[in-house]
Amino acid sequence: MARILVTGGTGYIGSHTCVELLESGHQVIVLDNLRNSNVKSLAVVEELTGQQVTFYQGDIRDAELLRQIFEKEAIDHVIHFAGLKAVGESSQIPLDYYDNNISGTVNLLKVMADYGCKNIIFSSSATVYGNPHTVPITEEFPLSATNPYGRTKLMLEEILTDLYHSDKSWNIVLLRYFNPIGAHVSGDLGEDPRGIPNNLLPYVTQVAVGKLKQVSVFGDDYDTVDGTGVRDYIHVVDLAKGHVAALKRLAPETGLSIYNLGTGQGYSVLEIIQQMSETVGRDIPYQIVARRPGDIATCYAKVDKASRELGWTATLGIKQMCDDAWRWQSKHPQGFED
Repeated sequence: MARILVTGGTGYIGSHTCVELLESGHQVIVLDNLRNSNVKSLAVVEELTGQQVTFYQGDIRDAELLRQIFEKEAIDHVIHFAGLKAVGESSQIPLDYYDNNISGTVNLLKVMADYGCKNIIFSSSATVYGNPHTVPITEEFPLSATNPYGRTKLMLEEILTDLYHSDKSWNIVLLRYFNPIGAHVSGDLGEDPRGIPNNLLPYVTQVAVGKLKQVSVFGDDYDTVDGTGVRDYIHVVDLAKGHVAALKRLAPETGLSIYNLGTGQGYSVLEIIQQMSETVGRDIPYQIVARRPGDIATCYAKVDKASRELGWTATLGIKQMCDDAWRWQSKHPQGFED
């Protein structure tokens, strides 16, 4: 079993992945600057698994801290989540996104190379497909980006690809996530955004719990089943298990691998609101507002490759995603502050 550095490990996807890694027998070391997360998530991870996590508070741009970690912890693999990730915000403060996401990752890769740790799973995104002409989306689709956040993911994929071509001793996995939602079945680990949520489901659950007044639906004139945007929603636990499955691609000489992690099924914004209303047992108020810059109509994955090569398939459906998200939100209305 491996010693794994999880950057951004206190965040939503990172913390759920820590649970799956520990339950698979791996040792977990987390680095996070806590800019958009809460260290209390790791206490929950430890409680759920009965195992300890080594935690360092700091930034991936801090080369000296990274060296200390690699010196002390004998890291085998890195799962790299750390980064800013709000599409709308990225258009307002693009330099912060380029500095944090790109400079930070390059810094991390340099230190990894110095310590001979050349195994990395990178948290990419379906945003690298830009506005796809058709669906479902395969890993071979042309790449582009419609916002600065997406451009940082696309640039980092290119940087990692260039790195691999320059030195074939690297083993690199690029995981292109679709839309993670849901929470751990315990209801004690979930998505806890700072301030107003940027993603749909935590916004919907915060309306349902009374923290927010109504859901803003950005546009109802897309060419979709009901005019609202269609996305491939994947349960965060399925996504976390995808990272554990991807570790097998970090064996020597496995090279550069790319996988979509999604369900292969699209749901519209209104379909999600309807499912959450059924879960909660009452209507969730919403209002149609103008389209959001950078949004696209439809995006869902073809996931055969991950199934074939990783033996991984998403198994949890939309009802389970909504049930688990609501269990977390209703049990902890203030998130980890509860």
